Amino acid sequence: MADLPSKVHLTLHPMCLRIRGPSVYQDEKQRTWLHLVLETGGVLQVRLCQEDIPSGHIALNTSPLTSSTLPSMWTLHTGSQYLNCMCRFWPILHNIKENGVEEMILDLMEDL
Repeated sequence: MADLPSKVHLTLHPMCLRIRGPSVYQDEKQRTWLHLVLETGGVLQVRLCQEDIPSGHIALNTSPLTSSTLPSMWTLHTGSQYLNCMCRFWPILHNIKENGVEEMILDLMEDL
């Protein structure tokens, strides 16, 4: 029997991600996503990993870094980018599922 691939590129993305606590977003299916802010060459990127966190373990406030750097909500605007609450676009660089863990990387689009 052939082994199934451990890395799959996904084309269905969460419709909405809302901040639920420090480093935690939640999508419309109540799945939680941990985020990590990356800066590569002055470009802001966010790595989101879907991990189930019981709601009682999520703090109710946001950290200063999250509230000043990242939006409180992203909405899927097209099939390949999110729009945040400040009308800035975040293209999806990749959305994969590897060994059962879903990961997305979003890139803040430069203002034109």
